[in-house]
Amino acid sequence: MMKPMPGSEVRFEPGDILIVPFPYTDQLAEKRRPALVVSNPALEKLGYLWVAMVTSRRAESGMTGDVVIEDITLAGLPAPSVVRTAKIACIEPQRVQRVAGKLTQGQREQVFNQMHRFLGA
Repeated sequence: MMKPMPGSEVRFEPGDILIVPFPYTDQLAEKRRPALVVSNPALEKLGYLWVAMVTSRRAESGMTGDVVIEDITLAGLPAPSVVRTAKIACIEPQRVQRVAGKLTQGQREQVFNQMHRFLGA
């Protein structure tokens, strides 16, 4: 069993939109981009965050599980975007560059419902 990291504190909540170095799936590189926190505070206390990719590439958003972000101002995004629930990453909280905004409760529920479809449970 993992022990909490010394001095770890919860700074991010599910539904927060963060700016992070998000890893590509097809190469050993990463890109600075927005991502949505989808893990709960217990995981952050262990030193990790699960985040879902946020992209403004809506033209390609026919991907199953995409959730359109309705309030880009609240989310702190410069352009219409989607949460790509099929693309998640595990990052360390200290890699977060900043908090951009957040999703509404209703939007968080939409994202989590879509993600649940991909889980093995």
